[in-house]
Amino acid sequence: MTTAEIHPEVEATAEAIASMEIRGAATIASAAADALRRQASQSEATTAEEFQTQLRAAAQRLHETRPTAVSLPNCLRYVLGRMEGETVEALRTSTIAAAREFSTRVQTAQDDLGAVGANRLRDGDTVMTHCHSTDVLSCIKAAHERGIELSAIVKETRPRKQGHITAAELRDLGIPVTLIIDGAAGRYLDEVDHVFVGADSIAADGAVINKIGTRSLAVTARERDTPIVVAAQTVKLDPATLSGHTVEIEYRDESEVISEAEREEIGEITVRNPAFDVTPPRYVDAIVTERGQFPPESIVTLMRELFGEQTATPWEEE
Repeated sequence: MTTAEIHPEVEATAEAIASMEIRGAATIASAAADALRRQASQSEATTAEEFQTQLRAAAQRLHETRPTAVSLPNCLRYVLGRMEGETVEALRTSTIAAAREFSTRVQTAQDDLGAVGANRLRDGDTVMTHCHSTDVLSCIKAAHERGIELSAIVKETRPRKQGHITAAELRDLGIPVTLIIDGAAGRYLDEVDHVFVGADSIAADGAVINKIGTRSLAVTARERDTPIVVAAQTVKLDPATLSGHTVEIEYRDESEVISEAEREEIGEITVRNPAFDVTPPRYVDAIVTERGQFPPESIVTLMRELFGEQTATPWEEE
């Protein structure tokens, strides 16, 4: 590979993340780590500088795919921050080791998070979900494996209907599932003991950035006194918000909302398709992580412990 050439697997991973073939913050981060590992292992760089340039280019390509998925830059920080050595082989070895370590920690984190979240669930509980979150599923699965009888009400989550994935996976566990349209959530919240949602990122003030519709669900749940729990690995904490950085909300293509034929039939209109919204911490009862359960207002303490006060961007040119 030449100085700034990106390995084909990095490009394929970036395209899969951008198209949402790879989805879920933990899955995205693990895929990025694996792509960086492949970039490092296959690099034909002849100098340390060339190797580092290639890795930064690969990381930059991955970073640009999903600006809201904070686990992605956290993965890049972790791996590139541990790229050490004076020679190509030393840099290669340290990068591969960091990528493997990160992937292992992500997998362990989800299991540990599931055990923590399962503690909130009791026999006979009904859980409402929104979108598709592997962290939420880990909590429900851990409770199910303890013999706790549960049922689920699953929002379909338009426009991409990720709730269908959640419904299928819960059904495979043997958990009774009721699938509802998004607008019916308020109708069924009186039958729900907990609302469990994931997060793409969590800000320093405890605000939760998640799939569009999370805020309206949380507001309605609070009005009904239904506890809302956010399940999120610590890799989803956004250290950039410690310095007042505003979270960027991703907008996706309007074709997910309306076809070209429908657009022509309706006439000239503006179509907006935000992928995420921001839920203020006052609507969240608890944030469950692999490090324990936290009130949203205190998550900043854990963030500082893990990431410090500064935000590194090692994928940028030096």
